[in-house]
Amino acid sequence: MSAPVLLQTEQLTRAFGSLLAVDRVDLTIRRGELRSIIGPNGAGKTTLFRLISGEIRPTGGCIRFDGREITGLPRHHVARLGIAKSYQITNVFPHLSVLENVRVVVQGPAQSFDFWSRADRLDGARDRAVEILARVRLERKAGLLAAQLSHGEQRHLELAIALASNPTLLLLDEPTAGMSPEETDETIVLIRELGAGRTVVLVEHKMRVVMKISDRVTVLHQGQVLAEGTPDEIRANGRVQQTYLGATA
Repeated sequence: MSAPVLLQTEQLTRAFGSLLAVDRVDLTIRRGELRSIIGPNGAGKTTLFRLISGEIRPTGGCIRFDGREITGLPRHHVARLGIAKSYQITNVFPHLSVLENVRVVVQGPAQSFDFWSRADRLDGARDRAVEILARVRLERKAGLLAAQLSHGEQRHLELAIALASNPTLLLLDEPTAGMSPEETDETIVLIRELGAGRTVVLVEHKMRVVMKISDRVTVLHQGQVLAEGTPDEIRANGRVQQTYLGATA
């Protein structure tokens, strides 16, 4: 029996002037799925993520999440419903500690504002932040400034920050960008672990990552869905080979 649908887009469209960056995209993501979205540069992958996360509004179509229409809702509202996103470019607070980067997210939605309270005394926030850092192998570096981490470690800190809001759906935009082969392998293992019991959708250019990690793959080309299937089906698809895989071999 198939898992229930968590995220669905219907005829989702975003135009920038005369350019259709996302052109009538139908996408169905089921609970617990690990889905990769691939395609050439300019295919519309990041724009699709920005639409789902509420960063930009669609020109047409609709988005449903967990049975609720979220089309056009602002980013902070979408985040509260359970969608978290990491970015292509490392996006951490470099002059805060690793622990503080995560704790500010943990304590945000759960704490009422009290001007006179010390942030480091908020009940449970520190323990929860340490627990999340342990999941991404950074608990031993909790006291370091984020700027002191390697590039790969900063990307893992971004994962921790995304997890801190306890999302139902995790959107990862090129999570292995700029990583060495060793860091990439570590991140593959980490994403697999984080995907246990959680729905993950990622944009990724490294095909070995996509083929190792995905339950299903969606291929975008010129803003439209070119193909969709298992990694083996995508690898064997002639249109995908001609349009995308041949260019990345």
